[in-house]
Amino acid sequence: MTLPQDPHMLCSLINMKLRDEYPDLESLCAGLDIDKSQLIKTLADAGYEYLPAANAFR
Repeated sequence: MTLPQDPHMLCSLINMKLRDEYPDLESLCAGLDIDKSQLIKTLADAGYEYLPAANAFR
């Protein structure tokens, strides 16, 4: 899967996948073969933070 380069579009896609397909960030990263630390950094640089209780980036 090719991920969007725009961090806001990326966040939207990741949140949709977390909501609809994956119970947590670890499962999403494993399922999509994504580097978890790089994903968190990319979204953090755009102002997003992963909230485990919500299973979403906000």
